[in-house]
Amino acid sequence: MAGPVPRRGREHRETGVSAVADAIVVGGGVSGLTTALLLAERGVRVRVWSKDPASATTSAVAGALWWPYRIEPAALVGGWSLETLRVYEELSADPGRTGVRMVAGVHGGERLAALGPWARRLEGATEVAGGLRVTLPLIDMPTHLRWLEDRLAEAGGVVERRAVTGFAEAAAEAPVVVNCAGLGARELVPDSGVRPVRGQLVVVENPGVDEWFTLADPASSATTYLFPQPGGLVLGGTAEVDDPRTAPDPRTAEEILARCARVRPEVAGARVISHRVGLRPARDAGVRIEAEPLPGGGLLVHNYGHGGAGVTVARGCARAAAQLVG
Repeated sequence: MAGPVPRRGREHRETGVSAVADAIVVGGGVSGLTTALLLAERGVRVRVWSKDPASATTSAVAGALWWPYRIEPAALVGGWSLETLRVYEELSADPGRTGVRMVAGVHGGERLAALGPWARRLEGATEVAGGLRVTLPLIDMPTHLRWLEDRLAEAGGVVERRAVTGFAEAAAEAPVVVNCAGLGARELVPDSGVRPVRGQLVVVENPGVDEWFTLADPASSATTYLFPQPGGLVLGGTAEVDDPRTAPDPRTAEEILARCARVRPEVAGARVISHRVGLRPARDAGVRIEAEPLPGGGLLVHNYGHGGAGVTVARGCARAAAQLVG
């Protein structure tokens, strides 16, 4: 573990305005903002560099049901997930502000015995004929991302719209750089094991569905889920590895609607509000939380490779990364 962060900063080169920073977090999605918030709450002067606003990141597109989905390493994921779960349970007391609600639903085909040890700590989980019934956090990501940004600002952190071509740029302005670049880590690190996993979904007017439902087929890139969010009923989805397309595919949208209508027939006639696509930042070797020295004496802390479960492990991974900062 690294020692305490030296209290030094440098001039902001773009604006010419003094912007003292102990750490710069590269990436403004849920992982970057959560990590920056934890650092700021510990007294670290932190800046977030993100080329896109939070509302345009992959995090904003997520269906965002808490669940360790498509993420490794299994030995660590359970702990990260449960730590994050406890935080979301607290935040659900004010859903209008935090975007977090506790909602009941069913994971089709799941059984507790087939899951990791973490599943035994899910309160109220019950096996039913169709799968595993449990109440879990369902997060409205646009609201939650705004809440993270607001909390970060209150803690003294700063979010800046800035594209990054290399970590040396950030290291020139702060002694610690935290890599939460998601899919961007493929070029920045570089790490050829980082791969896009395309997810497409459809948002429709909710015909009265108040519980979530999921059904995953391990042998297929197609998944089925229904998530009742404040802005509509989110229907999904896909998990297409190494597919970088960001435009919605009309045929895929029709297939999603058909699968969801087989679960809830009333969905068939629902008006479509929007189509969304996000590229999950998966990594062949699993999540990377690791520190390494930078030329000139700086420290680079990695926190990327969360795949389809960045929201699920956000707090646990942020804490692990923050511990490496010192």
